Amino acid sequence: MNFLAHIYLSGSNVDIRLGNFIGDQVKGNQILKYPKRVQQGIMLHRKIDQTTDKHPAWRSCKTILIPSYGRWSSVATDVMFDFILAREWPAYSNRSLKGFTRTFYFQMLQRYYMLPLEVRNFLPFLIQSNRLYSYSTDEGITKALEIMGNHTTMKGNPALALNLVKENYEIFSLGLKELITELTHMAKKEFGIQIQTSYPMLENQCFIKFSS
Repeated sequence: MNFLAHIYLSGSNVDIRLGNFIGDQVKGNQILKYPKRVQQGIMLHRKIDQTTDKHPAWRSCKTILIPSYGRWSSVATDVMFDFILAREWPAYSNRSLKGFTRTFYFQMLQRYYMLPLEVRNFLPFLIQSNRLYSYSTDEGITKALEIMGNHTTMKGNPALALNLVKENYEIFSLGLKELITELTHMAKKEFGIQIQTSYPMLENQCFIKFSS
């Protein structure tokens, strides 16, 4: 899962959000230098990634993106799940996407001193481009993939990836619902995080069941 999904699955606690946001930049015992709630957010981030990587819905969507991103299809799938989440945001939250992302930006600026150097360098660009909100648009998600390609070794075809998602939109949409349902239960059971949604729990809805 990518930034927006990780933050969504953090619930409302600011320190857990911060930990989840910086999870990729905190290695090994570095976690011990953070307050307890931030540590929980980092652990949540790791558990989300572990669960996602094994999930059949995510793996099915990853296979679809192999023609556009090859060995980087895992990263592209994470980004494209944020695209689906942003587009379908009213089905996942009672808050507007704009309000949710603005609140998060403000919270991270308040705790700027707690962020790892790499994240401190990255945050102003994230805010200036309104990256999280822009995930809801074709242009925004394509730009996000282009930026990742320009600043990392990740190479692929953003336009083709977007076309593949649109051609297989129902698979991605229903796959995200199944994955979010499992991750929501995990966050509540293991971390005590209650995520406010705008619908009855997803297991009561009908969608494709991806087999392992």
